[in-house]
Parts: sequence; structure tokens; C-alpha cells
Amino acid sequence: MSILLGDFTMPLHRPGMSAWSETLDMDIQRLAMLDELGYSETWLGEHYTSRWENIPAPDLMIARLIPETKSMKLCTGVTCMPNHNPFHLAHRIAQLDQMLKGRFMWGVGPGGFPGDIQAAGFELDSGDHREMTTQAIDMVLKLWDKPDPGRYKNEFWDFTITEPLQDIGMSFHIKPYQNPHPPIAVAGSRPDSKTLEMAGRRGWIPMSINFLPTPALKSQWLSVEKGARDAGKEPPSRSTWRIARDVLVADTTKEARKEAIKGSIGVAYEEYFLRILSKIPGRLQQLKIDPEMPDRDVTLEYLVENIWIVGSADEVEEKIRQLYSDVGGFGVLVTIGHEWNPKELWENSHEVLSKEIIPRLSNL
Repeated sequence: MSILLGDFTMPLHRPGMSAWSETLDMDIQRLAMLDELGYSETWLGEHYTSRWENIPAPDLMIARLIPETKSMKLCTGVTCMPNHNPFHLAHRIAQLDQMLKGRFMWGVGPGGFPGDIQAAGFELDSGDHREMTTQAIDMVLKLWDKPDPGRYKNEFWDFTITEPLQDIGMSFHIKPYQNPHPPIAVAGSRPDSKTLEMAGRRGWIPMSINFLPTPALKSQWLSVEKGARDAGKEPPSRSTWRIARDVLVADTTKEARKEAIKGSIGVAYEEYFLRILSKIPGRLQQLKIDPEMPDRDVTLEYLVENIWIVGSADEVEEKIRQLYSDVGGFGVLVTIGHEWNPKELWENSHEVLSKEIIPRLSNL
């Protein structure tokens, strides 16, 4: 199978550098260009309290991108279920799928940003937001399939579907464009991911975050296979597996490494990712190839050597081949959307990746 190219727009904007409206315009312009370059899909994040990841309504961004794109699938990455009443969410996601005429995939999850979890009314260590997520997804799927009249009340929501009145056209009538529903994707952040077990069990799309070294990625696919086995299903095709990576291509490896460490990628990690992961017990551990290595050794230099895909075109090609071989194959390489500064370098990086490197990988 050959690899496809996808994108994950969290987004990542350094706080205070640009007006919010300008960062939204940047993301729209960047994604329109990725569509022209042949990217197969983009996933847009949802955050309410992160100044770095400053899109609270990915569905609005997706709607705005419909006329700006032609073929790239526009996907939520992810809809954070604790933030939403499933009755209203079933309508909005179905409408989005209708507007895109199926050029849509639905990424779902509990959300991982502490401020967002607390804003939704959940304690960080209770696990209730994960339970609510599972129940809410099932509720949306039920509403799309068989929305029986009645009151739907539990500890997380309370709504009523009234009896239909056909003479005035009153009924729950919303359904997605795709039958029975859009493809559903979930992201795993831990090596032994229960979320990815659920992906295997339910036949959903498995996605791996950009922080994980190769051994952790291999463990994640084992979780997908375990979920499938537990449900009595055949393991899913590896072509469904999305692996996210920070990718930068330059004329020379020296230039690429320098720009990655000193530029947008390095700034995002140094000022955001490494800081927030250090505040959550056990999360920095997930970046380590060797579990015994001290936290102080998780540096930008370590990341560029072991996790990021950075270098000349030839080196980036070889690193993707090595990743593919090491994990046993995957279907979509999802690049992380950093600010394009300097813009020309980033535009060239994505163009070389999509037009030169990925075609050379068609023999995988």
C-alpha cells in the first residue's frame, strides 16, 4: 500500500504574536494550499482554553473551508464530546456531512486540555469525561439510526424527542450524508491505548499522536488488534492507521535541523508541548525511547533525532521508509500544522514532500 498525506491543524500559534482573526486566516490559507498540493485530509482541533491551539469551533472552520478546497477531506480532530449535548451535536455533525457531501470524517474524543475538561464540569482525575464521551458517541449514533420519541436523561444530559406531527412536518429527521454515518476516528496518546482498543473493537479509524517514538507506536497497533480480537473481528487494514509527525524538508539536512529547532517546531515544543507534558504525571515519559532516560534528556535535539522527521528530501524519504518498516506499515502520514514562518521555506517543504517524496514511496 502507498502512503497518503494528511494534516493536523491543532492549530499552533504562539500567543500574542498575531491577532486571532489573522491566525484563523493563516490556517485557511495554509489548508487551501495543502488541498492544491494533493493532501488527502485535514483534521482540525477543538480547544476553548488554549491560547496556542485557538480554534474552539472546528465545524465553523470546516464550513468556511468548503469553497476554498476541492478534494481534501475536512475532518474534526477531534470533536471533544464533553463540551457538547449529543442532541445538538448530532444535528451539527450531520449538517456538516451534508454540506460536504461526504467529504468529511468525524474525529471524536474526550479532549485532553486541562482547562477545557474543567470548563465542561469534570474533574481532571475522575475519568468521568471519558465515560461521558463513550455514552455521547453512542447516543449520537442512536439518534442518527433510530431516534425514538421520549426523554433521554442521564447524569450528563437531559433532552426530549417529541412525538412526530406529520401534518406540520415536526420530527427528528436529521441524518448524515454518508450511510450509516461518517467514518469515525479516535486518537491514542498512550502506548497501551484503551482508546485504540476501542477503535479496533468498533472498526473506527486509529490515529497516533505526533509525540510517540517507534516502540510506543508499535504498542498502539497491538492495542488496535487486541480490540478487534476481543470483538471477534479480523484485524483492520493498516491502511486505516494515521500516524502524526512533525515534518520539515529543506535543501540540506543542516538547514532543516536548524530551522526545526530554532523555528516554529522548536518554539512550539519548548514553550508549549514540553511544558504542558511536564505538568501531567507520566506524560513526558511517553516521548522516551528508553524509559530509564531522565526527563532532562528530552530536548529538542533528542526530538529531532528520534521523533521528528526533519532533513533534506532524501533523508526525509529514508526516515519515512524507516518508520513504515519499523511499525509494520501504516496508511496516512499526518503532518503537524505549524506556523509557516518563514513562509517560503514551509511552502517549499510541503510541496517537496507531496510532489517528490511521497510519489517515491509508492513502492512501499
